[in-house]
Amino acid sequence: MAGATTPEMVVAVSEAGGLGSLPSAQYSPPQLRAALDTVRQRTTKPINVNFFCHALPQPDPARLNAWRARLAPYYAELGLDPEAAPPAAGRTPFDAGLCAIVEEYRPAVTSFHFGLPPPALLDRVRAANAKIIASATTVAEACWLEANGADAVIAMGLEAGGHRGNFLSDDMARQVGTFALVPQIADAVRVPVIAAGGIADARGIVAAFALGADAVQIGTAYLLSPEAKIPAPHLAALRTAGDDATVVTNVFTGRPARGIVNRLVRELGPLSVDAPAFPLAGAALAPLRAATEPHGSADFINLWAGQAAKLARAAPAGTMTREWADQALALLARRQI
Repeated sequence: MAGATTPEMVVAVSEAGGLGSLPSAQYSPPQLRAALDTVRQRTTKPINVNFFCHALPQPDPARLNAWRARLAPYYAELGLDPEAAPPAAGRTPFDAGLCAIVEEYRPAVTSFHFGLPPPALLDRVRAANAKIIASATTVAEACWLEANGADAVIAMGLEAGGHRGNFLSDDMARQVGTFALVPQIADAVRVPVIAAGGIADARGIVAAFALGADAVQIGTAYLLSPEAKIPAPHLAALRTAGDDATVVTNVFTGRPARGIVNRLVRELGPLSVDAPAFPLAGAALAPLRAATEPHGSADFINLWAGQAAKLARAAPAGTMTREWADQALALLARRQI
């Protein structure tokens, strides 16, 4: 969970017996090394290091200007100069420099979002003795990942928070829910399947195993833990979120992602044809967020969260990890699933 997961959360989850995952799209290479140094100083347990592997779009000045024009009323409302918005910037996809960090630190698992990197880089990751996993939002994507070298597939249901992992199709109307997706992927591939989306407690873990998953990935349920790093308006939104509080929107980054509805989503989205391609849409929002967030406003913050946000609770990440595992094992033993 880029922007929310900290090295401290990674350590807490791994020390508790889970697989802590460091979202590396949020870091520059020096920052990533510093974060990994922090993790390695505090745990020797296996960790996962996660990367985006999108293709960088060619900047389209006309589209970027049109996007700024859509945002101009908000700039005027806040007394900001729309021409002073920073140039388009965004997340760096997995490249040779980041691959060198994987080779240096040798995490047990390296995971990818938006497909897989080029074969030459993937071979280097495998040579560093890392297991390779990646997100699939359809059966076709799962089969593609298996055919192209993934050691396990994350079956990412539509309920999941944050950016959708889709890479073979941009059609959000055809995205599949976790309960329908997991068994179909489990039937279609030979590699292990990791269920993700809407899983926030032991009940969800047991349900995922019943559907054929070999493991689960949990995200939103950790956002209220003391190890998470999210702004106060995001915390407030999470604490009051209900089952219908989230939508899939592209207005924050240019790529569909699930988050809690706020003013920007209501007025420009949830899915806008005007938003520049990922990750270029976010730069023009930065001044709006900087002007409003310190006053407690969530109007221009990407409030990433899954549909099970209501189940999140404020407890240490390690405590929750151990409790979920213990409770799930007890339920599995009782029900003999």
